[in-house]
Amino acid sequence: MAKARLTIDLGAIVANWRALDIRSGSTVETAAVLKANAYGLGIAKVAPALAQAGVHTFFVALAEEGAELRGVLGPDPEIYILSGLMPGDAAILEDHKLIPCLNSREQVEEFTAKLKGLPCAVQIDSGMNRLGIEPKDFIDLSSTLIELRPKLVISHLACADLPAHPLNTEQLRVFGATCTALSGTKRSLAATGGILLGPDYHFDLVRPGIGLFGGLPFLDAGPVVKLALPVIQVRDVEPGEVVGYGARWEALKPARIATVSAGYADGLIRRTGNGNVHLYAGSKACSLVGRVSMDLITVDVTGLADVPSHLEILNAHQGIDDLAQAAGTIGYEFLTSLGQRYDYRYIEPATPAGK
Repeated sequence: MAKARLTIDLGAIVANWRALDIRSGSTVETAAVLKANAYGLGIAKVAPALAQAGVHTFFVALAEEGAELRGVLGPDPEIYILSGLMPGDAAILEDHKLIPCLNSREQVEEFTAKLKGLPCAVQIDSGMNRLGIEPKDFIDLSSTLIELRPKLVISHLACADLPAHPLNTEQLRVFGATCTALSGTKRSLAATGGILLGPDYHFDLVRPGIGLFGGLPFLDAGPVVKLALPVIQVRDVEPGEVVGYGARWEALKPARIATVSAGYADGLIRRTGNGNVHLYAGSKACSLVGRVSMDLITVDVTGLADVPSHLEILNAHQGIDDLAQAAGTIGYEFLTSLGQRYDYRYIEPATPAGK
C-alpha cells in the first residue's frame, strides 16, 4: 500500500492536557481548543479522549465545527464558538446548544435580537486587533451585556510565545480592567503560551490548543504524531547524477536513493526539501535530498544496511516544530496542513485521568 501511516497517540494528548492542567492550578478550569478538526488530527477521536480525561469545555472556530463536535460529544460539554455569531449561524447555535463568543457591537445586537436568553460569551480586544470588542465599546455595552449574562469573557494574547514582550503585560492590564464591567463573570485570557506565562494570566479558565498536540511553546509536551512514509523504490546513483526537480541535488559519491510515497499534496511543505530535514529508519537519520514534489520524496539511504518498508519523517526524534523550522513556518501550520491521504491510526489512552 502506498498510503503513508499517520499514528496519533491519544494518550500523549491526554498527558499533555494533564501537564497543562497542573500548571494552571486547582482552582482554574482547563479547557481544550479543537479548531480545524483538532488541529488536523481528527476531532472524532481526540475530543472523546479529552472528555474522558476530564475536559468539560471546548472551543472551536466555526459554528459548523461546533455542530460536528456536539455530535461527537453529546449534550453535556460546553462548546464555545470563537468566531461568534456570524450571519446564518443562529439556527446552528440554537439547535446544537453552542455558545458564541460575541466579537463586536453588531454581533451583540444580533444575538440580542435573535438568541437572547441563550448562553453566550464575549470577547474583548485587549490589544491584538484581530477579534473582539474594543474596551471603550465594551464599557458602552456593559448594561446590555449584563442583561445577556454571558457565561465567559475572553481575550487572546498576541505575543504569549515571547514571554518578555511588553504587550503581554499591557494586554493583561487591559483585560483585567475591562472585565470589571462584568464583575463575577468567568474570565479567560490564556491559551498554551499564556498558561506558561504564569498564574497572573490564568484567571478562571485556560484554553490550550497547540500544547495538547506536542507543539511549541510548550517545551515539555510529549510527542503526539508519528508519520511513516512507504518506500516505493530504491536506486543506485553515481557521482555527478542528480535527483529530483530542478536538479537541485547532485551525488558527490555513489549513493542509494529511496523514493517514498508522500509530498506537498500531503502537507509536507515543499521548502523542507534538499537536506533540511531527515527521515528515520529506527534511530538512524537519513537526509531528505532533492525537492519535495507533489506525491514523492527522495531520501539518501546510503548508510543503511537494509532499507525498511517505511521511513519516518515525524517521530520522537523529529517533531512538527523541527519540520516547520526547516520550512520557514510554524508547527501550527505544519500540523494543520497534514493531508487526508494518510492511513490514520490511533493509540488509545491507557487510563483516563483529570484534575
